Formats: sequence, C-alpha cells, structure tokens
Amino acid sequence: MTAPSPSRPSTDGFWSSTRARHLIPVAFITYSLAYLDKSNYAIASAGGMADELHLSAGLDSLIAASFFLGYFFFQIPGTIYAEQRSARRLVAWSTVLWGLLAVVQGLLSSPGQLIAVRFALGVVEGAVLPSMVMLLSRWFTHGERGRANTLLILGNPVTVMWLSALSGWLVSVTDWRVMFIVEGVPSVIWGLFCLRLIKDRPEDARWVAPAELEVLREDRASVPAASGNLREEYGKVLRSRPVLLMAVQYFFWSFGMYGFIFWLPSIVKKGSGEGIGATGLLTAVPYAFAVVAMLLNSRLSDRSGRRKAAVWPWLAAGGLALFGSYAAGSHFPVALALLVVAGLCLYAPYGPYFALVSTLAPAGVSGAAVAMVNSFGALGSFAGTYLVGWVRGTSLGDAGAFAFMAAGALVSAVLMLAVHEPRPSGTRPGTVNRQPTAATTT
Repeated sequence: MTAPSPSRPSTDGFWSSTRARHLIPVAFITYSLAYLDKSNYAIASAGGMADELHLSAGLDSLIAASFFLGYFFFQIPGTIYAEQRSARRLVAWSTVLWGLLAVVQGLLSSPGQLIAVRFALGVVEGAVLPSMVMLLSRWFTHGERGRANTLLILGNPVTVMWLSALSGWLVSVTDWRVMFIVEGVPSVIWGLFCLRLIKDRPEDARWVAPAELEVLREDRASVPAASGNLREEYGKVLRSRPVLLMAVQYFFWSFGMYGFIFWLPSIVKKGSGEGIGATGLLTAVPYAFAVVAMLLNSRLSDRSGRRKAAVWPWLAAGGLALFGSYAAGSHFPVALALLVVAGLCLYAPYGPYFALVSTLAPAGVSGAAVAMVNSFGALGSFAGTYLVGWVRGTSLGDAGAFAFMAAGALVSAVLMLAVHEPRPSGTRPGTVNRQPTAATTT
C-alpha cells in the first residue's frame, strides 16, 4: 500500500482506509442513538403524552427544551476531560447513562419529574458530539474531516428519518411510554460495546496500517500544537474572536434547526390531518433528502478545501424556504415541499462546518473550540425548542413559528459571512488548508 502524500490527502480513497471502515460505523451508531433519545420527545408529545399529562403549549415546550440546558453545562468540562484523559470512557459511559435516563422518561407522570430527567439526559449527552468531533480529528487528515464529520452527524437525519416512522408506529400500537422504554434500551447495550470498539488514538489500535499512521503523523505535524500551560491555552481558545463569532452563529443556526426538528411532527400532524402513524412517515421525508445533501456537500468541500462556502449559502436557502412555508399557510402540499427544501438545506453544511471549527485551535486543545461552539448551539436549541413551541400556542400559530425559525437560519447565514477563512496562496483543491489557529488570531 502506498501512502498518499500528507500534504495532498486523497479525496477518493476515504473508504479504502481501515480507519474509516472501523471507526465511522461506530461513531455513526453512537450519535444515532444519542439523537434517538434526544428527539423522540416530539413524537411522544404529538402521540398523546401532552394530552394525557394535560400539558399546556408552554409547559410542553419547557419540558422539551430543558434537555438543552443540561446539554449546555457539560460541554466544555466534559470535552476537556475527553481530550486530556479519555474520549473512549466518556463516550461509552455517557451512552449507558443516557439510555437509562431515556427509559426512565417512560415511567414518569409528573411534568416536574420530566423536566428533571430531560435536564439530566442533556448533561450526560452534552460532551459526546464535541468529543467525537475531536476524536475524529485525531483519526483523519484535514482533507478527510469534512466527510468524517458528515458521516458522524449523518446519524442525525438518518435517525430522525427512521425514528419518525418507527416511533409513530410504536405509539400507534402501544403508547408513548412503551416507545421511550423500547428506544432507550439499545443505548445501554451499545455503550458497553463502545468500551471495546473505540480507541482514543490511532496508535492504540493494532489494526491501523503503518502507512496510514505515517500519513496521520505528518498531517498532524503540519498543525501548530498547544504550547505552555494548558489552562492558559484553553483560555485563549475560549476568548478568541473566531471561536466566539462561530459560537454566536451556531446559536442562531441551532435556534432554527431545533425549532424545526422538535415541532415538525406536531405541525405536520395538524396541517395534514393524518394520524400519528402517517404523520411519522410524512415527517421522515425531509430527512431522506437531507442525507443526500450532506454527503454531496461534504465531498465537494473536502475536494475544494473550502468550508465557509459550503455553509452559508445552504443556511440562507433554508431560511428562505422556511419563510416560503410560512407564506404557504393552509396549502399543505406546498408547505410540505418547502419544508423538504428547508430540511436538506439546514442539514447539508454540518460536516464542513465542524471541519472548520476543529481548525480554530492548536492540536491538543481544539476540542475546547468545538465544545464552545456546540455549547452556544445548545442555548440556541433551548431557545428554538421553547420559543417555537410557545409561539405555536399563541395567535401567531404555526405560521409565526416558521417565521421565527426562518429568521434564525437567515441570521446564522449572515454571521457566517463574517467568519474569516484564510486560504494561503498556492493551496490547491485536495491539499491541506493550514489556517491560523484561534489562539493566534484573538
């Protein structure tokens, strides 16, 4: 096997590497289960839980959104633990714990208890995504990370796609309590498997080919490493202008995205007049198209080396599609078609986006940049989930809710334009894009 030049990592042989074939399926399944236990609340709410527990629109929104407050608090400390100690242990035990908490949701009857359990669910899930992004940055070169991150985050739309259909069916043949229990158990089992399947570094895995290790070492050597006191380095990263700007940008993106994800089943059910089973199938449609858009966009971004251009146009188009759905009003077929466009546009940029975020800090502390951005995303998710649900209960109704989501997506697109992505002269498509780190651009 001939190793590709580290300065020109292959964009065509991604799946020929033992790293991709082994680690990507594990990362995909892990994030899929996280997303399953995070977002099946929307199906439960539309499938009878809100009526059975006599939840007002505001209280229903608060319970759904409480997850993201817990998600916010553990982002940075959890990711620092994963980066400096063990991502393997953090991801594995977090998966076990969130599975147990997901099961507990099906045993509760008090809104207060549900808020507490969903907050705790957010705490144990909080550091998993940034820790996985950090972990993938150790295992893949700069020219591979767009696809690696996309295949990780692909667990989001793929899960919502089958989750919508499966959860709708489970609720229709049993009830929302059984759905929570049945969908929480696999996470407990999978978390125990993760202890064996995940390694913290490529050097720890005996099955990685020596030629691939050499490519990774040379690629790693091209990135500035953290120097001096780690606490000081983390402080520089968390105060840096590029990281803070992208954190605010991700707040607004997540505002629109999670308003869309959490309340789409209820909006589709109301607009279509169908039962929960058919609603689940209709809700899955936007996510099927999102999968294709994510794969295409990440591949093009890895080939060109351009990340920013693979993000903001999609977000702008998603915002406009949401406004179009708002304008369609009672014309449900038109509104649903625009929701499909909005969904694929909001999902398509994720891989290139996190590939860019992971370059905003030196190697060894880059996880803090991802955690900082993702923690602001958690606050945006809380605001989007709560406010969109609250607006639906006012005189503005679903139309007003879509206007809120559209505004969030459009603001995030504008902020992305302000992010500086320097491209050194002579950089060609497929080559490593050596960007200044956040610590040197404060």
